[in-house]
Amino acid sequence: MAENVIEVNNLEHKYGDLKAVDNISFTVRKGEIFSFLGPNGAGKSTVINILTTLRKIQKGEAKVNGYDVAKETKAVRRSIGIVFQMMCLDYEMTVFENLEYHGRIYSMPKEERKKRIDELIKLTELESKRNVLAKDLSGGMKRRLELARGLMTKPAVLFLDEPTVGFDIQTRLRMWEYLRSIKKEGTTIFLTTHYMEEADQLSDRISIIDHGKIITTGTGTELKNQLGKDIIYLETSDNQAAADILKTLESVKGVNEDTEFLRLMIGVDATHILPKIMDMMRQNGIEITAVNIKKPSMDDVFVHYTGHGLREGGSEDKNNESETVEALT
Repeated sequence: MAENVIEVNNLEHKYGDLKAVDNISFTVRKGEIFSFLGPNGAGKSTVINILTTLRKIQKGEAKVNGYDVAKETKAVRRSIGIVFQMMCLDYEMTVFENLEYHGRIYSMPKEERKKRIDELIKLTELESKRNVLAKDLSGGMKRRLELARGLMTKPAVLFLDEPTVGFDIQTRLRMWEYLRSIKKEGTTIFLTTHYMEEADQLSDRISIIDHGKIITTGTGTELKNQLGKDIIYLETSDNQAAADILKTLESVKGVNEDTEFLRLMIGVDATHILPKIMDMMRQNGIEITAVNIKKPSMDDVFVHYTGHGLREGGSEDKNNESETVEALT
């Protein structure tokens, strides 16, 4: 069984009357990419801020790399790298100088610094930008430099808070490749995201978090398989009556009723059950106006477990806007 590099038990955190983190427990295994998937305001950033010692634990326990987050703060900080959602580079320094300065802060020996900087500049494909000021880099290059800086000390855990927010799809796909390369180095990656595809394609395991609670955890495949083999979307002349009838079918694992369509989670090949569904609707005088069949996606998983799609940011975001890397020094 894989060793746990993060262990969290009964963690809670409030901002006034708002419970941003609501009695959550989870583990992250050594060497995996673990994702918190949820909307802005779900509690994701608060958890990262607690685990990286930026916020004190109010209630519960947490360990990172075997160290107690509340009692062994310095040891935790030596074990981790962090890339915040907000850019935290020194824009008047070059790519090399940003990495050199970070290595000096952590008292890395000169030869070790030089070797590590060369490795990371190559890994993040910034060789041609080595002596370019950070302020003159593109958005994707700045994020890659932040990744390199977070990896300078070969951390046991790299925390990434919404690492690809605002990126176009090509830049996001390239960033995923960098993260997979980092994982091969032996670094455990804990990331937060509100991008369904990012969580699905990149993560070994995913926890869906909403309103400060962990709703469910599993691999992308496990979570999607829980919904069934296929999903059928139906628009009918009477969705309520159709839902009541369809819930009696053994092969229908669940029926979600939305304003315009029914979402049926099917435990068998949908093409086998669809003719029977159409016959039942016809026999009960219900007209099917539209039908679509698809495989379950993370969007379907999220809606199934939370009852809604992704929403815009909540109060937690406002409470975390001022968090910066300076808090670690």
